[in-house]
Amino acid sequence: MTAPLLAPLRAILRLGLIPQIAIGIVCGVLLVLASPQTAESVALLGQIFISALKAVAPILVFVLVMAAIANHRKGQPTHIRSVLVLYLIGTLVAALVAVTASFLFPTTLIIDMPQASGNPPGNVLEILRDLLLSVVANPISALMEANFVAILAWAVGLGIALRGANATTLNALNDLSSAVSNIVRLVIRFAPLGIFGLVAGTLATSGMGALLDYGRLLAIILGCMLFVALVTNPVIVYLMIRRNPYPLVFTCLRGSAITAFFTRSSAANIPINLELCKRLKLHADTYSISIPLGATINMAGAAITITVITLAATHTLGISVDFPTALLLCIVSALAACGVSGVAGGSLLLIPMAASLFGISADVAMQVVAIGFVISVLQDSTETALNSSTDVLFTAAACQARERDQAVSQPAD
Repeated sequence: MTAPLLAPLRAILRLGLIPQIAIGIVCGVLLVLASPQTAESVALLGQIFISALKAVAPILVFVLVMAAIANHRKGQPTHIRSVLVLYLIGTLVAALVAVTASFLFPTTLIIDMPQASGNPPGNVLEILRDLLLSVVANPISALMEANFVAILAWAVGLGIALRGANATTLNALNDLSSAVSNIVRLVIRFAPLGIFGLVAGTLATSGMGALLDYGRLLAIILGCMLFVALVTNPVIVYLMIRRNPYPLVFTCLRGSAITAFFTRSSAANIPINLELCKRLKLHADTYSISIPLGATINMAGAAITITVITLAATHTLGISVDFPTALLLCIVSALAACGVSGVAGGSLLLIPMAASLFGISADVAMQVVAIGFVISVLQDSTETALNSSTDVLFTAAACQARERDQAVSQPAD
């Protein structure tokens, strides 16, 4: 009797992680349709999964980066500079796509809502100042608060200081890195259950009815993100690796975007991305630094959200926007998006700062932010999926481009 019941479970366990996650998504939707009350109760599985990822991510980043730098030897490639350039280009291009879409499909809003709570930053300099101050935070508090900028700074500093350590110390550091990685793999194995709980809980409590009134705005935001993921990012990657980029693009979307969509946290998706980079056989010295750094500064999705909603506010208020001003908005959105991880409330609370470029008052801007929170069920999930999967995509592109260049430069036998 027991064997026939366990047979389907064994078959599911033999599948890969992504098919298991897909099964979890389908089961979550079916549970909501069958029993919304039960679906709300299983949301605890999703909360535990996200908490576990967030708990392990800071120590994982700290240990991996420190070990990678401590064991790095002169002459080994890292490609970090190329990855950083790709992050900047990708974010600027995403903002340009958002501006173009906003001019092609102007959207107006019904601004008659309670103001959203939160303290938005006053300007880009304030964001950059907060970002710099977070670098010198106490390392213990940085680990406790998941301040990845400070974690990276301390990990890099300690890694450089340990490069002259004896072999015993370096071996111990490598063993610690392997132990933390094993814990992360264990957490990731529970991703299907976690995604099942997240899907069931989100659909049972939020639903999709609240999104219908702002369908046009949401469609533009999601359309821009899909365009960046499937068109502009592949073009950028092609210019780097000089071959069909879509196999790599779809690998990154499958391996990173799906979990990021449901966790809605770039920090929580760092262990997922690191594991994907390992499966892609990228340079550990590169991805152990570029992935946590990308979770902090690579924010193409945030740049799209800030740009589209800000221009929707200008269209609503009848404010004329010329191209030079729109270009300035692109730059501001890209810079602001780089510091979004340090701002409470994410990209939505950066909208008042961008809106101030057009003389929009903070009272009106915060009402626009409130609309953003209504559509955040899909907007924030898609934004995180784009941001996180792009971290892996650009890291892989930089590594593969360097490998191609090295193969071309080697003399033929």
